[in-house]
Amino acid sequence: MAVQPKVFHDPALLRAEIRKIQAAGKHVGLVPTMGALHEGHLSLVEASQNECDVTVVTIFVNPTQFAPGEDFEKYPRTLDADLKLLSRFDPVWVLVPDVEAMYPPGSSTVVQAPKVSLPLEGAFRPEHFDGVATIVLKLFQAAPADKAYFGQKDFQQVRVIQEMVRDLIVPIEIVRCPIVREADGLAMSSRNRYLSSEEREVALSISRSLTEAGQQIAAGQRDAAELVRTMEQTLAAAGIGKLDYIAVADPTTLESVQTIDAQVVILVAARVGTTRLIDNMLFSPVDVP
Repeated sequence: MAVQPKVFHDPALLRAEIRKIQAAGKHVGLVPTMGALHEGHLSLVEASQNECDVTVVTIFVNPTQFAPGEDFEKYPRTLDADLKLLSRFDPVWVLVPDVEAMYPPGSSTVVQAPKVSLPLEGAFRPEHFDGVATIVLKLFQAAPADKAYFGQKDFQQVRVIQEMVRDLIVPIEIVRCPIVREADGLAMSSRNRYLSSEEREVALSISRSLTEAGQQIAAGQRDAAELVRTMEQTLAAAGIGKLDYIAVADPTTLESVQTIDAQVVILVAARVGTTRLIDNMLFSPVDVP
């Protein structure tokens, strides 16, 4: 039976409730989101439900992680639909703060994101991860959970948060959960709703190029540059309008690798029409020298 989630707007009230149940020996999981929930988000909630007594979902479209000209104003805000989706889980508490609650008037403190933020997304969106690190640290203060759950689709974001938590000695465990994909392979994203049916067909080339790269690694390909060239050809042939990057990287440092002799993450950021999509997959060579 559907159970209406308990909604909080005041971070201080939520924090007090969390402290109360933790004092009683219960464990709390946190799923930070910007709303427009889909099955990918819900898989994080389910993971938390499996490990924790209470799950807190935050819904907040964070203005400081959007650069001028990005889609902050049009980013989908679907609170009623989000709460309905969350009603399949129990118990779930939802924090829906306004901007002033997270950024009190006169706020000027910013968290400088760690070194792992600099390549890839950091090169194309220079202030993005400072905004992410700042709001996530604020959410960890508002909802001091035992574990926080993030999706692998935002691979670099997870690494940024893991490093921030380590560096600032934040007492929370970061759990990275697998990417959830549509039946056709497209990584689930709140931005997928921007795609026309024709653009969606083009977007499928992103996951297809990653899968093909994995097949080449399994067949013995160890040259990262050659993998990137093949992926670029696949994406260009499919009609990808603009490719921000394809990177074959160390999954810890996110530094590019030339020879694949250990596990790598391959990350892609591409524009389909006016929509920017990211995806990634982890691969290990079959034969490590």
